[in-house]
Amino acid sequence: MLSTELAELKAYMADNPGAVIEDVARERKVSPRAVLEAMPESMVRLGPGGDFAAAMNDVAQWGEVTLIVHTDDAIFEFTGAIPAGEIGRGYFNLMQPKGLHGHLRHERCAAIAFVERPFMGKSSAFIAFINVDGGIMFKVFVGRDETRALRSDQLQRFHALAERIAPARAV
Repeated sequence: MLSTELAELKAYMADNPGAVIEDVARERKVSPRAVLEAMPESMVRLGPGGDFAAAMNDVAQWGEVTLIVHTDDAIFEFTGAIPAGEIGRGYFNLMQPKGLHGHLRHERCAAIAFVERPFMGKSSAFIAFINVDGGIMFKVFVGRDETRALRSDQLQRFHALAERIAPARAV
């Protein structure tokens, strides 16, 4: 990406931090990772994809969250507890026979983004698992309580996990 395009993307994301990442990527012909990296530094932290299993097994202890898979053709949302998993036969296998289960290609995870930003008039916090192509494999959102506020217990766990995987840079 040219430096002028990057500057324009950063300015756009600073003015529109709640923009749908995948839409911005498609409109600007860049990867979702580029959009995340263009967000204000105070809103996003990136860590290594090699921490995929540790992150997923931490999230498995949070209780009800929302997992979103956003493709060009659909947006799938699952709200519930994420099962713990283990690595075997080349996959991170979600160890649950019903509800959310499956086999994730963890080795394709190149980075893990921790994002806190306004979205549709509310605070939002999510983890985006970014693949080697710069796409978002899926996102896991901090849950909301009965007043639609972010669950404080999960937000604390989100911050602790972000600090372990993507420590804040010293200024």
